[in-house]
Amino acid sequence: MALVLGTTSSLLAQTPKLGTISFPTSGSPKAQAAFTRGVLYLHNFEYDDAAKSFQEAERIEPGFAMAYWGEAMTYNHPVWQQQDRDKAVAALARLGSTPDARRAKAKTEREGRWLRAVEALYGEGNKYQRDTLYSRAMARLAAEYPKDVEAQAFYALSLLGMSYPGRDVSLYMRAAAICEEIFRDHPDHPGAAHYLIHSYDDPVHGPLGLRAARAYSTIAPSAPHAQHMTSHIFLALGMWDETVASNEVATKMTGTTSGHYSLWLVYGYLQEGRYDEARRVLGQMEQDAAKNPTYGKRFHLAFARAALPGGNPGMGWRRGPNHDRHRWPERGAFPARPARGMGRAGPGRHGRYRQGHQGHGSETGTGASRHQLRAGLDREQHGDHAARAEGDVAGESRQNR
Repeated sequence: MALVLGTTSSLLAQTPKLGTISFPTSGSPKAQAAFTRGVLYLHNFEYDDAAKSFQEAERIEPGFAMAYWGEAMTYNHPVWQQQDRDKAVAALARLGSTPDARRAKAKTEREGRWLRAVEALYGEGNKYQRDTLYSRAMARLAAEYPKDVEAQAFYALSLLGMSYPGRDVSLYMRAAAICEEIFRDHPDHPGAAHYLIHSYDDPVHGPLGLRAARAYSTIAPSAPHAQHMTSHIFLALGMWDETVASNEVATKMTGTTSGHYSLWLVYGYLQEGRYDEARRVLGQMEQDAAKNPTYGKRFHLAFARAALPGGNPGMGWRRGPNHDRHRWPERGAFPARPARGMGRAGPGRHGRYRQGHQGHGSETGTGASRHQLRAGLDREQHGDHAARAEGDVAGESRQNR
């Protein structure tokens, strides 16, 4: 279905497969179409596709300032604490050699405000300082244009990116308050549903995110990340069938056999006692890592192995003494509650919240305790990645998220 474009303040359906937004700009109709598609991909964390769309808008209209804003935004992954500043600066430099030169090409005051915000994101200072200045700039933009839904959504996302070093509940609830209003008024907005899931991504707040989780996969059915993200809430609530189903769809859509989605799929299968299926996915991950041993593939494989009953990768799938002491319940025996030690939902979560809250539920036969396994998996998203936050994120950060 072709994109249906509009320049009014009402939300119009651009593409039913990625969600619905309205982000009117001064760009030509063809450039606007590519730009809008890029923003939709951006809200869905499909950064490669977003960059291609913004670059298409640049080719169509080389002086279209907001297209360069968009491409620069694809090199910042706030929830994952990742940023490729060099690539972002290079993208902006194609619009103009200095911030003043770039803002001079903005055709409206509003577009100049968006450029001013992204200049703060990639300006002087360390990442934390720049994230802080960017969030403040987005707060001003959102206050000056209260009816600009995109300004509100990107401000909420900037708050999620301010959570150093782990989950800051107060920041996440501030983001949730903004997104709740967007989601109420614009239920097909992909960013609203997506950012609500991130905001409520722990066993305590998980029930608040269930409505968004059930909606998000249908809002953006063409985005693999949208299919996976729903499982952040499902896992927090012990909804194992839904956790498995969402990651089966996500892995099939990406056509990959290893990575973030595969790790979650292995974990979901294990929770349901579906050992043969978990072993099959693990075997695919091992073969993929052997052929192409990137950091991301080896990292996800290591923690998939750590989830094995017996806990020792060298033991394979044999039943060890530890497994005999802590037998896995039969499939369907798990209560719809978060498991002990899971803390925030899913493999690859923040540490601060996990240490402050222990959920309830059944222990399993994993070799390492669930708490130990989660302590290691936390590094997947905010430890090892944070250490490389300002490196080249084009490869590892897009490892099947």
